[in-house]
This record gives sequence, C-alpha cells and structure tokens, in this order.
Amino acid sequence: MPNFHRVVITGIGAVTPIGNNIDEYLLGLQKGVNGVSDITLFNAEQHPCKFAAEVKNLQSEKFIELKESKRWDRFSQFGVIAAKQAFNDSGLEINEANAARVGVIIGSGVGGLLTMESQAQILSLKGPKRVSPFTVPMMIPNMATGLAAIALGAKGPSSAVSTACAAGSNAIGDSFRLLQLGKADAMICGGAEASITPLGVAGFASAKALSLRNESPQTASRPFDAERDGFVIGEGSGILVMETLENAKKRGAKIYAEIIGYGTTCDAHHITAPSPGGTGGAAAIHLAIKDGSINIDQVDYINAHGTSTSANDKNETSAIKSIFKDKSYLIPVSSTKSMTGHLLGGSGGIEAVACILSLTHNFIPPTINYVNRDPDCDLDYVPNNARDAQIRVALSNSFGFGGHNVCLAFSKLD
Repeated sequence: MPNFHRVVITGIGAVTPIGNNIDEYLLGLQKGVNGVSDITLFNAEQHPCKFAAEVKNLQSEKFIELKESKRWDRFSQFGVIAAKQAFNDSGLEINEANAARVGVIIGSGVGGLLTMESQAQILSLKGPKRVSPFTVPMMIPNMATGLAAIALGAKGPSSAVSTACAAGSNAIGDSFRLLQLGKADAMICGGAEASITPLGVAGFASAKALSLRNESPQTASRPFDAERDGFVIGEGSGILVMETLENAKKRGAKIYAEIIGYGTTCDAHHITAPSPGGTGGAAAIHLAIKDGSINIDQVDYINAHGTSTSANDKNETSAIKSIFKDKSYLIPVSSTKSMTGHLLGGSGGIEAVACILSLTHNFIPPTINYVNRDPDCDLDYVPNNARDAQIRVALSNSFGFGGHNVCLAFSKLD
C-alpha cells in the first residue's frame, strides 16, 4: 500500500455575490446575506429571467493591471483574484527551488462565455478581420489555471477540469490526490465561472432550469422549499491553497483544516437529470466517507449542492438519507446557493471555502428563503438563520450536468 500524505488547507480566497474577500464572504454566510438582484451586466428586458447573483464592487485593479484585465475573460479575472487572495493568505512562497512542486487546477463549467458571445457578434456584424487576436486564449476554460500559474510562478502539475457544476470540486479532489501521492507539495485549486451573459441566461431559461420569480428575485433561490421553481445563476470564484501536512509544518504555516476524503462518480443516466433516487450522488458520498476513514456518526454538517430545482433537491435529499439512514435527520444540511446563487463550475470552490469557514468558526450557514416544507425534502436544512455548532467533519456535495457527482470531506486537524 502506498504511504499517503495527509493534506491540509493553508489559504483560502473567494470572490462571490455576497463578498469579494474572505472576511466579507464569512460575514455574508453568518448573516444570511442575499446576493440576488436584477441583472445589471446586460439588458435583460426581453429575457424570461431578469435576475441573477452578480459579483459587484470588485476592485480588480488591486490584483490585475488594467491593460492585462482587458485581455482576460471575466471568469479568469475572478479565478486569478481568488487565487491571489488564497496565496497571500497562505504565506506560501514560490521560488526556483520549489516552483515545480506547486501546481494549479481551477475548474470551470463553461469558461469564457462572455468572450465567445461578444466575439461571435463581432464576427457576424463586422467580419473576421475584426475578431480579437485574444479571442481563443480568453475563452478557453483552462485559462484561469494558466493565468494563475503565470501570476504566481507555479510550475508544477497544472490542468483544468470541466465537469459542469462539479468542476470546482473535482479540481479540489484531483489536487488532493496529487498531494496524497507526493506528486506535489502544494496545489492552488478551486473553481471560477462568469456565465451571466445573454446567451448563458437564455440557454438555462430555455432548458427550464432557472427560476422565473421576477416579481420577487430575492426570494427566488429557495433550496428544498416546496415552492422552488429553479436555480438562480451566479458568478465568482473560490480557491484553496492545499499542502501536504509535512510541507505546511515545515514552513510553520497556519492550518485551517484537513481534507480527508474525495468521492467522484457518474450517473450514466441523462444529460441533465440526476439518476432516480440520487443513487450517483449517494455513491460519491459513500466513497468520500470511506476515503476519509470516517463513519456516518462523525459527520456534523453537509453543505448541499441544493440548487433550488425540483429534481436536484429531492434526489439529493434521497441520496443523503440512503447513506445516513436515521442519522440523516440529525445532520444539519444547508445550501449556501440560497445566498450566492449557483456559480455552476465555480460553486464547488466557494462551497468548499464555506465548509472550511464552518469548521474554523464553529457555525453552520443557513438556507435562506426556506418557508414551505416539502414532504420529499424533510431534513434539517438550517432554515433562514445561521447556527452556532461545533463542527469536526463537514461534507460538500457537487453534482453536474452529464451526471458528474463529487463529495469532498473536510475535518479539523487532529
């Protein structure tokens, strides 16, 4: 059997609809701040859905030179800013001696949709000679990873994951595996997304995936509530710096938490719908628990995928119940998407950060907008207000189109 390295989190960064740094994001989670409002990024007058969870008041010039930012898609800007936050928070230094042992994996479900959309319009209206030479590097989904690696000088294992709404969690899980196996000493990982564009919103609305609660957008993201009618699209990025325990201790780093388990499966069922009864998600949860060598009685909190769609919330509830049995009713389960909206491939990143903040600050974020009980969703969803609690083990679920399922397990360091 290989001698696996223990892996810890030493830095966190977040750009979200409820806060553009860790302190703001933490306060937003504790206060149940609502990040949903009318769309301002484009004119949504003709769209069936006119609201989203946008990142606002982001001072990107503190992290990216203006000239450079014009050559980067919005999703890459989010990813690099969150990566720099996490890197600065970690106190990690990259130099010639260790650069090849520090890697980057940032997931994105869509990549540079804004660039694709705007340059397609230029092609159509003005012809091929007017298309920007930066089009391809701006739109490809690996560019958040590439730009973060360039900015930080990380020359180790580098890739990008694109498993729809599971991408950010897969990026963290894959980084965990590399560190466990000793293929790197530190990894910068998470997810980034910026798909609040005319095409992105129209496409999800046409697929009947979005809430259409235009008369009351702040109540639209209501996971597990009986009157949920779809998700609210969000944007942003959540990034972790993870290291082997040996490397973190060697340099005297502060340690937030340990990542102990990673489960990933595929439903092999449908392009968008989850498998009946949430069997694929349940399998991922089972694998994460087994991987972490923990039992169901040790799990204190589950950060649910909880999208506010009818099928997801019902099937995720079934998945949890199939694994935890009667204990399901004793485990707090909340969806922070009720506050941030659904960041698609970026969601796993900010939700991993939420779990780490829960562990370090001993609280459970709420599921806001929870009013009406659904008999198919009958667990403790921490309705409307955060809850003080001693948390030692937290799980984070992420499920994506194509049937991709991920569960990550985090714990306090013993």
